[in-house]
Amino acid sequence: MDHNEVAKVLAESLPYIQKYRGKTIVIKYGGSVMKDEKLKGYVINDLVLMKCVGINIVVVHGGGPFISSHLKKLNKKSIFIDGLRYTDNETMDVVQMVLCGKVNKDLVNLIENYGGKSIGLCGIDGNMLEAKKASLKMDLGNVGEIVNVNTEIINNSIENGYIPVISSVARGNNGELYNINADTCTFRIAAALKAQNLIFLTDVPGVMTDVRDPSTLVSELKLQDIAKMYKDNMIKGGMIPKITSCVEAIESGVKSAHIIDGRVPHCLLLELFSKKGIGTMIY
Repeated sequence: MDHNEVAKVLAESLPYIQKYRGKTIVIKYGGSVMKDEKLKGYVINDLVLMKCVGINIVVVHGGGPFISSHLKKLNKKSIFIDGLRYTDNETMDVVQMVLCGKVNKDLVNLIENYGGKSIGLCGIDGNMLEAKKASLKMDLGNVGEIVNVNTEIINNSIENGYIPVISSVARGNNGELYNINADTCTFRIAAALKAQNLIFLTDVPGVMTDVRDPSTLVSELKLQDIAKMYKDNMIKGGMIPKITSCVEAIESGVKSAHIIDGRVPHCLLLELFSKKGIGTMIY
């Protein structure tokens, strides 16, 4: 890339920086895109840059592969029912240890290494995420659903210049702990913060009309188009909870939701600060 191209890219980003400055963007980071250290570096670099230009960044993370790996070391089998982890008391201990401890603090440490200020939190801190046992057809043990989000500790962290990094563990009325689906957790936090944007980092290009063909990527999707896509069986598998979370977030006041490919270097900058973007924007 020559100097003119560099200057053009930087100039193109100006209106987007002005648009998002002072606004809150909530980013879901998890799954397989967290396992590649080089890609993780690109994501963290983007987060710190976005914070430096005045955007309020909140990161919510899961860490299913890391939980499964640790359970395997303990000779405990991971059990999934309809794609959701069965969480007995012993598994809940591992979820808390891995998500609130190892995964959370590794992300905080990485942000600090890139010159950012970060603070690691989970739903237990400041009673941030209040939950109850999930109302599902099957019993999944200590899997919960959020009933309330207390944003005070998140807002205090943002106001003091930190990037809050939040793991998806919540507490019940009597102090019991719950494992929360990270996609759902992210949209509930975004809605409570009245965020400008919600972004899901995934390991696919976005919403595609044919999941086998990346050229069928849908760049923009209106809420009213989604029902037809479900009917035509274009949205399925792991994309269902993400789309559901995007829809509910927008209906709760979030301006737009994005599903983007976390495997693309600097995916956040490309999606937010360029005309074309790289994933699917739902509005």
